[in-house]
Amino acid sequence: MAAKQKHTLAGAKAASEVAGPPRKLGIRARRKARRFVLQALYQRRLSGTSETEIEAQFLEDNDMAKVDTVYFHELLMGIPANESDLCDQIKECIDRKMSELDPIELSILLMGAYELMSRLDIPYKVVINEGIELAKVFGATDSYKYVNSILDRLAHQHRQAEMQQP
Repeated sequence: MAAKQKHTLAGAKAASEVAGPPRKLGIRARRKARRFVLQALYQRRLSGTSETEIEAQFLEDNDMAKVDTVYFHELLMGIPANESDLCDQIKECIDRKMSELDPIELSILLMGAYELMSRLDIPYKVVINEGIELAKVFGATDSYKYVNSILDRLAHQHRQAEMQQP
């Protein structure tokens, strides 16, 4: 995973260089990036379109002025690149087959697993909360409860030291 992570982070750096000087973006910009990534992952799953094509479409069709586009790029490219590893981690925490997961729930879990495993700079509580909020907006009625329980299990596996801090 570490070698793949370096590749992903290098891709994010390259995207920031193309986009110009970094802008000061806040929590909302990253939250908007996650929403777009969820939609893009869902689109990818249903249409089979490549991440590069989906990214170009999203950048063209949406107002990205208040979106953390570097983070959008990192997640959109990093999640599919590491999907096998992420799915292996999720499989250990779920009570059903991966194929039985709703595509929205699966996309949220993939994003949460990626952030928990690859973005140690983001507190685990933030990762879980963002997953819950996405599930409340885009998922089935009570899917946020399921997403919460799975991301919490993943956090216990990958952020144990952080969880033990006062």
